[in-house]
Order: sequence, then C-alpha cells, then structure tokens
Amino acid sequence: MSKLPGWLGQLGAELSRLSERLDERRAETEADDPLLGGPSGSVSGENGKDEADHVDQVPAPPTYAPTVAARPDPVAAIPWGMRVAAEAGWRLLVLAGTLWVLMRVISAVQLVVLAFVAALLVTALLQPTVARLRRHGLPRGLATAVTAISGFVIMGLVGWFVVWQVMDNIDTLSEKVTKGIDDLKNWLLDSPFHVTDKQINDIAKNLSDTVGTNTEAITTAGLQGVTVVVEFMTGALLAMFSTLFLLYDGARIWQWVLKLVPAQARPGVAGAGPRAWRTLTAYVRGTVIVALIDAIFIGLGIYFLNVPMAVPLAVFIFLFAFIPLVGAVVSGALAVVVALVTEGVFTALMVLAVVLAVQQIEGHVLQPFILGRAVRVHPLAVVLSVAAGGMVAGIGGAVVAVPLVAVTNTVVGYLRSYGQGESRRHSPPPHGSTALDAAPAPASGAPPEKAENPERGGDEPSPDAP
Repeated sequence: MSKLPGWLGQLGAELSRLSERLDERRAETEADDPLLGGPSGSVSGENGKDEADHVDQVPAPPTYAPTVAARPDPVAAIPWGMRVAAEAGWRLLVLAGTLWVLMRVISAVQLVVLAFVAALLVTALLQPTVARLRRHGLPRGLATAVTAISGFVIMGLVGWFVVWQVMDNIDTLSEKVTKGIDDLKNWLLDSPFHVTDKQINDIAKNLSDTVGTNTEAITTAGLQGVTVVVEFMTGALLAMFSTLFLLYDGARIWQWVLKLVPAQARPGVAGAGPRAWRTLTAYVRGTVIVALIDAIFIGLGIYFLNVPMAVPLAVFIFLFAFIPLVGAVVSGALAVVVALVTEGVFTALMVLAVVLAVQQIEGHVLQPFILGRAVRVHPLAVVLSVAAGGMVAGIGGAVVAVPLVAVTNTVVGYLRSYGQGESRRHSPPPHGSTALDAAPAPASGAPPEKAENPERGGDEPSPDAP
C-alpha cells in the first residue's frame, strides 16, 4: 500500500506531459493551417476580434482538384473596333438629342430667332459706319442714331418706290400679259412642237377647274397671308429694336455673353468671337455689293429691252441675291418669264443672255475679288446649307444658312489652331539635338523680332465688334 501513491504520482506526471505534447501538436497544426488561424489567416488575434474574418477565408483548392480556366473580363472580350464605335455612338446620340431639342426650341420661337438673326445681319452692315462716325468725334449714341435712322429710311424709301412702280404699272402689265399669252399661244400653234388648239384649250380648262375646285384653299391661303403680314411686321419691329441695341451696346453684350462661358474655355471663345464677327461683316458687306451690282446691270438690261417693271424686277434680283446660287436662278427666271409674256420670245432670249452674262461675271470676278478667302465656302456646302435652311425655316433659313456656315467655319478653324497652340505651350520643351531639329528656321532676310507669334492666332480683336 505504501507504493500506491508514488505510482499514481508518476501516472499523473505522464498524463501531464502527454497533455503538453498534444497542446504543442495542436499549436503546430493551427500554425500550418490557414483555416485555423495560421499566418495566412486572421483567427489568431489576441483579443478575439478576428473571428469574423475567419468565416470569409476561402480554402485553397486541393492538389487533386481539376484546373478551371478563369473567365475573361467582359470588356476585354469585346473587339476594339466595336468598343470605339460604341463610345462614339453614344456621344453622337447625345449630340443628336441636344441638336434636336435645340431645333425644337428654335422652331417654337422661330419669329424671335429670325428677327434677331436679321438684326445681326443689318448690324454687320451698319456697324462699320458707326465706328467711322465715332472716329470722327461723334458720341456713341448720336453715331448709332444717325446710322440706324439713315439705314431704315433708305430701306423704307426703296420699298415705297417698288410698291409705287408696281401699282403704277399694274394696268399696263396686265394688258401686256394678256397680249403676251395670246402671242405665246399663236407661237406654239406655229411652232415645230405640233401643239394643237385643242391641247392649249384643255390646259387652260384644267387650270380653270383647278382654281375653281381649290377656291376654299386659296381663301384660306389668303387669310394665312394676312397672318404672315402681321408676323412680318412684328418681326421687323423686333429686328429694328435689336439692331439699335446691338449698334449701341454690342461690345457690352458680348462681354456679358462671355461670362456665361466656362472659365477654361473663355479665352478661346473670346478670341473666336471677334473673328466670327469680322467674317460676318465681310460676308454681308460683300454680298450687298455683289447684289447691288447684279441688280443695277440686269435692271439696265431689262430697261433697255423695254421690259415693263424694270425697277421692281431689279429690286427683286437684289433681294434674292442674298440666297446664293438659288436666288440668282429664281430671280433670273422671273425676269425671263416677264419678258416672255410681255415682249415675246426674242426679248426673253436677250434677257436670258444678260442674266447669264452678269451672273458669270459675278461668280468668276466679283465674288472672289470682293468676298475673298475670308468667307469662301465650298459650293457643295452652300447648296446643302441653303437646302437645309429652306427646309427648316423657309426663305429666312435659306438667307441665314450660308453666313452661319461661313462663321462656323471661321470659329472651328480658329479654335483648332488655338487648341494646338495651347497644347504646344503646355508641353515640355525639347532639349538636346531634338531642340535643334524643332527650332523653326527664320525666313531669309527677315529679322528675328519680326517673327509671328503663333499663340496670338491672328489679328487682335476689334474694339468696336459687338
């Protein structure tokens, strides 16, 4: 019995050592296994705050698991060309939507927009006169008043003279038209086209029936014509007031508009504005001179050929000259038709020869010399812009289409050159042999200080430009 306590003590010591070895083995296993809080895990925190991270750990796949290829990124799976097309496509959709909304707004206030555009064109025509009077010492208000009143009085006198000529010659013109139609009918009967009297009577009867069946439509058109006259008078008054304020306070209005532009884009817009105004001024002034020359020479030809209403026809030719290409064709065709029904075929052919000669001189001599390169627009762009302007806003849209394209061309060209100059200015300067290659060679015989600074982008803005 005396040996039993000693044996029990040895058994307890052996059990204690076995427990310690088990604890050490468990600690080694936990250190090697990431799931049990090893070096790769987060369970072994002293305060127990890493137990939540233990749940998020993903076990490593066993060595016997099959290899699964990772799926590629969806963006990388799309071809590069399709991605570029998609990026450009949604931007074009945004631009198209913006343009559509803008056109809807313009169509809703079409009268105001056309009146303001007409005021801009008249201001571009009269503003050099205001600047000239101010250089001679007249105050700004007095120079604006003198120029505006003189311009409006001249336009009113021309309109009154045209109406007076039409009313004074309407009876004579009616008799000549009736006689001319009879002469044209006899000429068709004797012509080699084998036109019979029955065919001519059928054409006249069809015209009469068409007028009779569309009497209601003609009456409605007449009532709409009254509405058009009222809208025209309203637009004319708006254009007059806008012209006065643009002539008097154009520069201050432009400064206010610049404040609406973001600060980063403001220097470029500030430089493009005066250049756009100079382009518009050159276009309007050149078009007025060309139209006046056309009206004078074609009107003299019509007058010497004894065609009635030579002055109203000349004014009509002058007004339609503001619609490039299309206006010349329409006004020339009207002069030829009036000569045909009043004076006969030979006079009509002579008028056609005069119109073609004057228009050839205009296209090859006057426009290149007077308008110059500042407002040169490709003929295809002219035709497309006139057609689009006519479809959107009628005759007014056709008139303002070409100057809008010319101004846009000037603005885009300046902003492109300005952007290139800014990128060169902010790019790091070349060094070493590259600097010698990139340095521009001075022109022969020109001093270095005369070299043009490319960052200025042309002439300085005119202080009188609105």
